[in-house]
Amino acid sequence: RTFQKTCRALCRYRPSSHSIITNKDNSFAIGLTASGISHRLNNNRSFTSIVFHKRANRHLPGFAYFFNGFATVSLLLCATKTSGAAAYQHRAMSSHLTSRSDGLVTVSPRDEEVQTATIVICHGLGDSAEGFVDVAEHLSSRMPHIKFILPTAPTQPVTMNMGMAMPSWYDITGLDERSNENCVGIEKSRDTILDLLQKENDRGIPFERMALAGFSQGAALSLFTGLQIDAEKKLAGILVLSGYLPAAKKFALTSGMENVPVLHCHGTMDPMVQYAMAEKSQAALVEKGLKNYELKSFPIQHTVSPSEIDEAKIFFGTILPRNEGTLYIKVKDPAEMSVKELKAAISRAGLGRQALGLMEKREFVKLLQDHRSNK
Repeated sequence: RTFQKTCRALCRYRPSSHSIITNKDNSFAIGLTASGISHRLNNNRSFTSIVFHKRANRHLPGFAYFFNGFATVSLLLCATKTSGAAAYQHRAMSSHLTSRSDGLVTVSPRDEEVQTATIVICHGLGDSAEGFVDVAEHLSSRMPHIKFILPTAPTQPVTMNMGMAMPSWYDITGLDERSNENCVGIEKSRDTILDLLQKENDRGIPFERMALAGFSQGAALSLFTGLQIDAEKKLAGILVLSGYLPAAKKFALTSGMENVPVLHCHGTMDPMVQYAMAEKSQAALVEKGLKNYELKSFPIQHTVSPSEIDEAKIFFGTILPRNEGTLYIKVKDPAEMSVKELKAAISRAGLGRQALGLMEKREFVKLLQDHRSNK
């Protein structure tokens, strides 16, 4: 009751765009239709989950996060005044740093030396990298050794959506199996993902310490890319959320990829990518030689649930453990950095306040060296 009263009061900030629905399980939801965001509160003593439904399309995924105590109330207050992923940004210093550049979002450890793994997450049709920023930040807070890379698909006409231009990894002509063979543009998107993986490898991260993940069309791209990659670039695993195997007839499992673990989470009530397609995708890949394909069902539609996020954490924790004591990323010596590099490194380390008033390069060098020596 306290939560319900609080949320009704908070909704006064958006009086023309909200609705509150009380459910049989004593949970309730607040929908902010103007901004395209809805918040579902499970009235539970131990936690409250907040689900963001992205505004690009009604069938796009929702993302859930868990918070304890009254922090939820302050978050809700923020969420009713803002929109999208910005409502969930951590105000306090966290172990990760979120950066954006030309549609590419990265959520990486503040201390680069901590990174021992990389995961590339591909969004679904009509969405963007921003759609999974909250998920990546949530996972990063639990697995601070992993860097998450979130690319945005190119904007292009989609035949199934009457030729409307939207972010899409490849063209989709229909939802039936026959149409699924026509994935014009998927090779180009595959090359984009491979380029991201190669850049991480150039930084020092082994391919065996990388994984792919995606939702819907992004999950399909992850399967298409991760299981056909060169054998010497074998990945740690692939997470599929409400996805499917695209262009199945021309798909060829690379020799040596037979044991790559795949976790496929799919809603049994999915009206967009039906559960039967998930089963057929599993059967097709097993027939092609894949041995470790796990399909898990959830009583949801075309979305992402808290239970799936929990499964993702377990999966990533298994295939990409911390691997403490191993250093893959060689950090540049502060004495060899330019002033611009020093300022960026200081900002990344959260030393902005300590750097106030510093003028000389040697002062910036000493600050960063002292920080690293005291870690």
